Amino acid sequence: MSTQDKVAIVTGAAAVLGSAIVRAFVQAGMQVVAVDIDIARGEALAAELGPRCRFAACDIASDAALDALVAEALQDAGRIDFVVNNAVVYGDAGMSATRGEWLHALDVNLVSGAMLVQKTADALAVHGGAVVNMGSVGGKFGAAGRALYPAAKAAILQLTRNQAASLAPRGVRVNSVSPGWTWSDALSRMAGNDRALADRIAAPMHPLGRAGDADDVARVVLFLCSDAARFVTGADIPVDGGFSMLGPDQGRSARDWFGAALPE
Repeated sequence: MSTQDKVAIVTGAAAVLGSAIVRAFVQAGMQVVAVDIDIARGEALAAELGPRCRFAACDIASDAALDALVAEALQDAGRIDFVVNNAVVYGDAGMSATRGEWLHALDVNLVSGAMLVQKTADALAVHGGAVVNMGSVGGKFGAAGRALYPAAKAAILQLTRNQAASLAPRGVRVNSVSPGWTWSDALSRMAGNDRALADRIAAPMHPLGRAGDADDVARVVLFLCSDAARFVTGADIPVDGGFSMLGPDQGRSARDWFGAALPE
């Protein structure tokens, strides 16, 4: 897959999904700069994976911190081939959110990733690199009680298309990945760390019958960064077990619903 010895920056790397992406990249022979504000988990990940993984504590909402991150990555490795914008905050008070909460959520979930692509564009163009932005099924459908996270994720899908169009002449591909319900820090908290419960609740909304694994998503991110996806740009890849192909009827016809509701 032509990823040996290439260099990737992965944000949100200490969380369950981010660490799965970092592991997949290291296993594919890459050097990875694993970026997070969680120092304890980030250092533990780097210790687990060895010299191909370097942890960088970084507040991605700071331009100065991003400048330092990019400069250090180039100084250490001499190149940057891939950027994965995975960092996220989930706090969402919906229609009750304050202006400050809106600005914080959009800054972390949307703007910071845009700034990182801006700051790495020249380096990515040297060897024809790739960017993967993390979308979500949450950015494609309405959900009562939420606003900040879905709005940011919807914007990421459009930003991906704009970045892809802008960077294509420079040989840089930009795509997004939209997971469904995926075993992650957030889903684990909601399920009380009970994976079987998460799969049981997820099954009706996911035709493949379970919540996703972080590695399910990581494999697709790796594919999009590899030469196997060399003619793919501006696309959103749903990694959602079929979630996004269903409508409110959960993939069952009206005949099925009426048949179940009416007495025989």
